[in-house]
Amino acid sequence: MATLNEYLAQKRAALLNRRARVKSGELSAATLKASATAEGRSGVRRIRIRDFQVISDSPPDFAGYNLGPSSPELLLGALSSCLTHTYLIHASDQGVPLESLQAEVSATIDPRAGAEGHEDVPVYPQDITYLVTLVSPASADDIARLQATVEKLCPILNLLKRGNEVRGQVDHQQPGRQEAGAGS
Repeated sequence: MATLNEYLAQKRAALLNRRARVKSGELSAATLKASATAEGRSGVRRIRIRDFQVISDSPPDFAGYNLGPSSPELLLGALSSCLTHTYLIHASDQGVPLESLQAEVSATIDPRAGAEGHEDVPVYPQDITYLVTLVSPASADDIARLQATVEKLCPILNLLKRGNEVRGQVDHQQPGRQEAGAGS
């Protein structure tokens, strides 16, 4: 049975290879894409990312069928995954052995947000906290150094801590009408 430490050796080799490719100019900035489509009868959201699909849904008390996690839950899942992956990357880089690793993320969300009398309650998850549990024979100093590196370099953690400008637009199309300038 493969152990997490055996995986860390594979991760280190991949990390060193990736760093060499970045240094040589072979790897540069990439555009990440995701899309979601609402399904007709259920309102379930089918999220597509590369060749993968994830279903997002609401609980029954919000007209959902509970077929998948809600968007705020997916956000917390993305943070827990990113924390875990960033710990793996930097444990492999720093030579910190890990027997096990888990990141648990929680937050509160208030369904009254935006309702009359609750206009000032944020509509997004609040009080996000995480607990990383790891088993390692490494010293406390090694783990503290690893934690500091993860806190500095975890992409999703830093996005949530620092925020980011998001720009959007709507492409409103009406059924039965051709786009302006389309065939005649």
